[in-house]
Amino acid sequence: MKDVSPSAVVKILEGEALWPPPVWLMRQAGRYLPEYRSLRAKAGNFWTMCNDPAMAAEITLQPIRRFGLDAAIIFSDILTVPNALGVPVRFEEGEGPVLDAVASLDGLERDPDVWAEKLSPAYETLRRVRGALGPETAVLGFAGAPWTLATYMAEGGGSSDQRAAKLWSYRNADSFSRLLALIGDCVSRHLIAQLDAGADAVQIFDSWASGLPKRQFEDWVIAPTRRIVQQVRAARPGACIIGFPRAATLEGYRRYAEHTGVNAVSVDTAMPMAWAAENLSPQVAVQGNLDPIALIAGGSALRSAVDEIVTAFSGKRLIFNLGHGVLPETPPDHVAALLELVRAAR
Repeated sequence: MKDVSPSAVVKILEGEALWPPPVWLMRQAGRYLPEYRSLRAKAGNFWTMCNDPAMAAEITLQPIRRFGLDAAIIFSDILTVPNALGVPVRFEEGEGPVLDAVASLDGLERDPDVWAEKLSPAYETLRRVRGALGPETAVLGFAGAPWTLATYMAEGGGSSDQRAAKLWSYRNADSFSRLLALIGDCVSRHLIAQLDAGADAVQIFDSWASGLPKRQFEDWVIAPTRRIVQQVRAARPGACIIGFPRAATLEGYRRYAEHTGVNAVSVDTAMPMAWAAENLSPQVAVQGNLDPIALIAGGSALRSAVDEIVTAFSGKRLIFNLGHGVLPETPPDHVAALLELVRAAR
């Protein structure tokens, strides 16, 4: 494994408290940037861009060049894992991702060599990005969490209530547990390979972690994530891992921080940051949680929101980020203003 990066993000993840905090933004490479829109017009297809390392690396680097953010997260998609598992993925304009819905484990790919081949564009993207940046900028890989990926696979796309996945588990808990384990094995190998390709840290996105009963949150979110963290650390001791159980309850976030083994927990917009500073930061670093709409608004709304976060976390381990991703209508000048505000924090 490569030498530990001296980047501020990695120092936070490894236990240091730095101030002002480092900053990166989920979906920092995307449609709000004119340079991204120009490349997208040439590529014509989101999935094509994700799987073309030259394009994906260029997109990853665009916000770093423009803003000087403290981390670059590779341009890819969480649905590359279902694709590696043999579930075709396509992105339809105006509809988002569409998958062939899965109702059993029959036909799913179990060969790790096949997974690695299908996921290889992400690793080449990482090598290109790491080679283009100095050690002061962290390079981040990522994957979807088993529960979130299972919801897409069972439903055949996004879902407001994750009904197909929930019904699968309620009707056949053993089969669903085996699905989560298979997805988790693929995710673990994917994260390890990203670390080997140049990632300084990796993030696990559980985008559909909200609204689950307590026992199901434990079984579908916490336990599979803990298993992934254990597998990654068994292969790459000291690996830095961020978890994002989006929109979990406060108790869910607390249990996630205590029981998964992640270095940091990313929190959504609804999280009271004073509560997070008191209840999460003793166990983990915290990442978040500016409202993306406050970033669109800019001005006094942005200043007030930034001040509330940095005041709550002064002297504690914080990676400044959004509570979700940058929205397409965000003015780029507001991102520049955000960085100035955070870096002026005292």
